[in-house]
Amino acid sequence: MMCEQTGMEIDWAKCPEELEDFPDLVHTAMNVFYTMGDRVYPDIGYIGKDFTMYDNICNHYIVEDYEKDFLYELILFLEQRTIESSQQKLKAEMDRIKRK
Repeated sequence: MMCEQTGMEIDWAKCPEELEDFPDLVHTAMNVFYTMGDRVYPDIGYIGKDFTMYDNICNHYIVEDYEKDFLYELILFLEQRTIESSQQKLKAEMDRIKRK
């Protein structure tokens, strides 16, 4: 819409990817990731996902055996990014409290 308003041509190389641009396995990984439980502790914050129900959730989403390894890597990638984000937020909150 911005390009239409400014009269510029769309440069697809600069456009961010949409969720629809990714394969179905990535969609499944996101669904499995958000279905799994979180492990959160008050003083530490978010420490990761609870993988105890991983196989059952994969069976629910009908994930083939040959896809499970790649799915697991995607979930670990998402988990690491979520952990880093949680740690940054917790650190910022602790710094804010120290400044008071």
